[in-house]
Amino acid sequence: MKRNDNLSRTFTFDEEGLRLLAKRLKEIRSEKGISQEELAYRSELTLSQIARIETTKTNPTISTLFKIIRTLEISPADLFNFELP
Repeated sequence: MKRNDNLSRTFTFDEEGLRLLAKRLKEIRSEKGISQEELAYRSELTLSQIARIETTKTNPTISTLFKIIRTLEISPADLFNFELP
């Protein structure tokens, strides 16, 4: 493997994967009757964080997703229950 001496980094942003994750999160919230505001409050995240995740404006950290998963009382498999193209 060749070392890249260029100090700039490329960030991976899987737009399709994030779109599917956002759609699934909205579905689960809707099924549970929880608003974005309520999810934010219960998970100790900001409303803008939840909104940005659901509109694919941000790439959430795994820690943020774990907070959401625990708050919704679902399994990680439930949140990631979609097929990537």
